[in-house]
This record gives sequence, structure tokens and C-alpha cells, in this order.
Amino acid sequence: MPSFYNAMMADDGFCAAIANGSLSSLQVCVSAGEALPAPLCERWMETIGVPLLDGIGSTELLHIFIANRPDDVRPGCSGRPIPGYDARVVGEDGNDVAPDVVGDLWIRGDSACDGYWNRHTATKQALRGEWFVTGDKYRVDDDGYYWYAGRADDMFKVQGQWVSPPQVESVLLEHDGVREVAVVAATDDEGLSCGLAFVVPVGSANEPLATALLEHAAGRLSRYMVPERIEFVDELPRTASGKIRRYLLRDRQG
Repeated sequence: MPSFYNAMMADDGFCAAIANGSLSSLQVCVSAGEALPAPLCERWMETIGVPLLDGIGSTELLHIFIANRPDDVRPGCSGRPIPGYDARVVGEDGNDVAPDVVGDLWIRGDSACDGYWNRHTATKQALRGEWFVTGDKYRVDDDGYYWYAGRADDMFKVQGQWVSPPQVESVLLEHDGVREVAVVAATDDEGLSCGLAFVVPVGSANEPLATALLEHAAGRLSRYMVPERIEFVDELPRTASGKIRRYLLRDRQG
């Protein structure tokens, strides 16, 4: 999980382990479970000197089906389909979207499940013939690389435009004052949709840091993608496997 790599680099003994050669046997590292933010990927590879491969898989496919390669790592990107799997990014009409347009990720491969046990409706929603609807939003570029935009139920609109939480989080993670961050949908004082960023700071949480983060985001993102406000927390709520429980953050906003 990305949180595992982030926690290692935040640990006081991490630099010592590198210095005494404890990690010298590493040849390649793999991250899955959640999208790997580009700043975290770059920082790990610069520090350790080995490739960190982001990929996506699911229980329904029993395998990672899109991934980076040891000789082809693009930070912030999930990579390309691995042999044995085909991928599509489709619109609401079920047709493939144009390059760099965000749509729904569909996957097919021989390891796919036949359906959900005693869940007929869920099976019909998830399977389109031989294709499995992952529930993830993606875009694919002209070179065939897949870029994660977020879970379908985590994305939200601001000023009529879709906001990808991972894209905003990746920009905020570029700032030295941010250890972890999660962006969720919220409403502003006028009841309009906006973004809210929950930040675990590296040092102390203060108003100047919040201002600096919003200014940093404004310099890298379109205005509608910049969070309306920053809230500092000691930690992000996670599942036992390390995934961020975003619904809990949405419930505690304010």
C-alpha cells in the first residue's frame, strides 16, 4: 500500500537502515490497493534507488491487471495492461472514449469471476458479457498508459466540472509540510459543492501552512479543483488493509 511506503520514509530509523545497507538487497518494489501518488513514488525511488511499481487489480480478477514495469515507471500512472488482460475506458453509452478523456475502466481476462454469490443484481451491474466494470475512473493517453482519476463514488463536481481527488492530493503532497492528505466533497458557506482537504502535517498545523498549501494548489491546478479549505488531522481513517475511509471524512466535515 502507498501508506506503507509513506510510513517507512517518515520513520526515524529509515535513513539509518539505508545507511547501514539493510535495504541493499531490494531490486524492485510494488504498490497496490490504492493509487500511488507521483510525489511519493518519486521520493521513494530517489531515496532507495530501485523502481516502485504502481498497479491496479481486484478480487474479481484475482490479479493485478494494469501495472508499471521495472524498466518503464511513470510516477502517477498505473501503467499498461499486463499480458492476458485487455482494458477499455468507456463513457456512459458503453463506447470507448477519446484519449485523455476520463471514463469507466472495464477489464477482461481469463481469471475473472463468473459473478457474485447469491447477488444477482450486483452481478448484472458488474459484468458486461466478458468485461468486468471495475468502478474506477481512468483516462488512457495516446501511448496506451492508464491514469487513475478516482473511484466513481469518490469523484465529485465543482462548478459543473469533475474533480479527481487523487490528482488534487498528488499536488498537495508535493509540499514539504504534508505527510498525508485526503480530498473529499464538501459544501461551502453558500451551500455550493467544493473540495475539502484533510491533511496530516509533517510538523505543526497552523494557519500559515494552510494558506501556503492553498496557494501551492492554486498555482498547479485549475481554480475549480483547488480545495475550499484545509483541515489538519493527526491521522487519516483507514481500513485494516490501509485504504482511506473517505466516507468517514465526508461525515466529519465542518
